[in-house]
Amino acid sequence: MKKSVLTRYRVMAYVTGVLLVLLTFGVIAKYLLDMDGADGFTRVVGIAHGWLYVVYLVFAFDLGSKAKWPVSKQLWVLLAGTIPTAAFFVERKVSRELEGKIAEDSPAVAKA
Repeated sequence: MKKSVLTRYRVMAYVTGVLLVLLTFGVIAKYLLDMDGADGFTRVVGIAHGWLYVVYLVFAFDLGSKAKWPVSKQLWVLLAGTIPTAAFFVERKVSRELEGKIAEDSPAVAKA
């Protein structure tokens, strides 16, 4: 597996996680605090999170299939983008696990 597969998953995990936290704050501001402007903010962030979550799903599925994960682990990683802050913790755990495998798989470079 290439390091780029892990890198693009990590980027999308952070983007999805940040947008979901912002969306959560927007929903709290809109419905609990009844703030002006929260409606527009929530709409824009919600649409952005929705579209980028689809990209996250594609990259996470690609990563899981190349890492040969069991279905249960694959589902947990896919659902992490729907639980506020879960994407950050799952991304960190997945990165630690796979960085070791990527280092083992990469050929050693001989120095002259």
